[in-house]
Amino acid sequence: MNIIVCLKQVPGTTQVKIDPQTNSLVRQGIKSIMNPFDGYALEEGVRLKERYGGKVTVITMGPPQADEMLREAISLGADAAILLSDREFAGSDTLATSYTLAQAVKKIKEFDLVICGRQTLDGDTGQVGPELAEVLGLPFIAYVSKVEDAANNTLRVQRMVDEGHEVIETALPAVITVTKEINVPRLPSLRGMAKSKSAQIPVWTAQDIAAEKKSVGRAGSATVVVKTFVPERVRRGQMLQGTAEDQIEALVGKLKETRVI
Repeated sequence: MNIIVCLKQVPGTTQVKIDPQTNSLVRQGIKSIMNPFDGYALEEGVRLKERYGGKVTVITMGPPQADEMLREAISLGADAAILLSDREFAGSDTLATSYTLAQAVKKIKEFDLVICGRQTLDGDTGQVGPELAEVLGLPFIAYVSKVEDAANNTLRVQRMVDEGHEVIETALPAVITVTKEINVPRLPSLRGMAKSKSAQIPVWTAQDIAAEKKSVGRAGSATVVVKTFVPERVRRGQMLQGTAEDQIEALVGKLKETRVI
């Protein structure tokens, strides 16, 4: 069973800053980590490989320093890694990101399942998984909390819903996004760490994956960040004087002025 896991490197803090000129995340001086939900996706891919045999390939779109995260993925059980890195990819929204990942998946060709994390810490949209499935023209299942079976070109999973879970079956190949309830990620092994240091990680550009310039980066993005700001909070207090009845009457008047009542 050949599995592709999509990873993303995200800031390792919730105290992110936005560049007011470019409206993009300021990553300088901030340690980057593997997106936690993608860690569950990777672990599930490795577990499926251990159950059914095959290969796990991890891919990510990002700057050259994302190589470090891909080596971490290899130390955790991935067999191969591919870095999609090109100035053409800069400014991608989820639509352009999904197209870029889809072009890489098509270049890999031989795969049975694509696994993504439910969402990322920075964008937090949860859109890349379903958009990737749409671009590839494959079945998609979200919020997968357990893979029951993946034999005979059929995938059966449990998906989390408000009332509990649903059992869904689909043909392979397919795309799924997983929740943190699906497993507990392992720690890197000594053998895995040694393998990660010597691993050859190819870097694919837009040309390598035959991507159309109009579909990647800012040119291929359907959304644009026009402005980002932190809402200003203003608090004012006023002491009411007089008897209790006077204070109540004054308070009611103030509430009516602000249209609370």
